[in-house]
Amino acid sequence: MDIRQQVREFLTTRRARLTPDNAGLSAGSNRRVPGLRRTEVAMLADVSIEYYSRLERGNIGGVSDSVLNAIARALQLDEAEREHLFDLARAANGSTTAVPRRKPKQWTPRPGLQLALDAITAGPAFVRNGRMEVLATNSLGRAFYDHVLDGPGRGNLARFNFLDERSRTFYPDWEAAADVSVAILRIEVGRDPRDKQLHDLIGELSTMSEDFRTRWGAHNVRRHGSGTKNFHHHIVGDLTLTYEGLELTAEPGLSLLIYTAEPGSPSQERLALLASWAATDQQLEPAQSTYQRPTTQGDGG
Repeated sequence: MDIRQQVREFLTTRRARLTPDNAGLSAGSNRRVPGLRRTEVAMLADVSIEYYSRLERGNIGGVSDSVLNAIARALQLDEAEREHLFDLARAANGSTTAVPRRKPKQWTPRPGLQLALDAITAGPAFVRNGRMEVLATNSLGRAFYDHVLDGPGRGNLARFNFLDERSRTFYPDWEAAADVSVAILRIEVGRDPRDKQLHDLIGELSTMSEDFRTRWGAHNVRRHGSGTKNFHHHIVGDLTLTYEGLELTAEPGLSLLIYTAEPGSPSQERLALLASWAATDQQLEPAQSTYQRPTTQGDGG
């Protein structure tokens, strides 16, 4: 992907969303831009208008950390957005945080990792990479994500979100789920802009989904660490689950996510019912038999 274009569009969209009132400035009159002017951002960051304009044109290579931090403060970037800006700057300098690339191979979880997943029985647990590919699950995770693993999603949460109509039932707040999917992919683009499989996925979704194209153009980024989500599973109905995301130290670029329900809640009872359904195997088997694990590298890049 064109890093200069990514930088240009990211900074422009961040500036457009920040009003003078938000920045503690007088709005004045005859404003022709929806957000701050370049001169106002430059003033807030204590850099010259010429220098900031150069940055917003995408010329971010060689910019110091102190200037990047000043721009981040001026644009009121949150932590995920600030990290994304730094990732883009590293990419512009020809450096990324991704581990050296290896030949693509079919990734399989280490026996110890799969044992750890299988030891989690109270909720769905799975491993995914930055491309939103589900790479390994526990038994309850396979039952929970059976439609993700079997169908247009082909084991990819973003593809499921935008190319499988069943996602609109699975995610009661589909708009928010779609926003998160795209924001995570944006993070991954900054982390490893050379990932061809990621480029191919974005191209596929951009071609096939207007909802994706609209969100991709917004340049929003987000970390997906913890929180609460609502789901509607086709077997057990409504679920309200808390999730925790953990980075896998031994597998850079991969995350372990675990969903749990509040003890004694209807959601916990429904998860137990789903676990019982999964244990029968006879209904779960069709989803397993058609699922092919995505071809990926162990580093998720």
